[in-house]
Amino acid sequence: MAIAVRDLSGQIDSRMIVLLRSGISTGLIVLALLLFVRLRRRLRFSQPYHHLIRGTLIAASTHLGFFAIANLPMATVTVLFFLAPIWATVLAVIIHKERVGPRRIAAITVGFGGALVILRPGFGSYEPAMLVALGSSMLFALALTMSRGLAQKDGAVSAYFSSVVITALVSSPFAWPVMEVPTDTRGGFALLVLVVAGAVRGLADIEAYRHGEASILAPITYLRLVLIATAAYFLYNEVPDSATLIGAVIIISATLYIALREARLRLP
Repeated sequence: MAIAVRDLSGQIDSRMIVLLRSGISTGLIVLALLLFVRLRRRLRFSQPYHHLIRGTLIAASTHLGFFAIANLPMATVTVLFFLAPIWATVLAVIIHKERVGPRRIAAITVGFGGALVILRPGFGSYEPAMLVALGSSMLFALALTMSRGLAQKDGAVSAYFSSVVITALVSSPFAWPVMEVPTDTRGGFALLVLVVAGAVRGLADIEAYRHGEASILAPITYLRLVLIATAAYFLYNEVPDSATLIGAVIIISATLYIALREARLRLP
């Protein structure tokens, strides 16, 4: 999905990319609902207000994330997105009043230290889009805290459907000034990849966090960095700099520690 966004950003604005992805995804889901009665029966919205909040958060996170992908090296933006689990831990303390011990506080601090290594505030290599990527990861973390409850009550299809519909509605006024579509074969193929990969990723994320423990999911998630960095090297000749690599090690280590610590605390 990230590679398709980067490819499309050379032709159209990131706001339009978000609208195309969410709009086409909405149309395909509506078509599937019309064709398959069983799928239609699974659609339910027991907490419409929560669906609305989560969908708006995902819309904002997606806009910020796609803008960052279009304007930053792929490895750098991917690493900054990895702060989402750390944000989720911080938000759990603020919103749900969860107790966090000194070890996890230390891990959170170390994780944000890794972000500072990448951001390099005060140095010439700093890019404003890095802050946009941080904002995207924080908003996604907020949505993530709501995903498990909604998926358990209403199902993954309902949670995904509400998110793409709300994203399409929110995106329309922002994309209106830059309304255009890719016109060549490469752009059309990239759009197809974006829609398919985005749908699979969205549903898979919801199902994964519905059934799986974070300690199991986190190591699998970090494979994304390897895949994206490899693709960026061959497709765009991008090589991660030393600050990105050091920051990646710090953030991933801190996130894994938090996930493992939470898993141990759940043991009887």
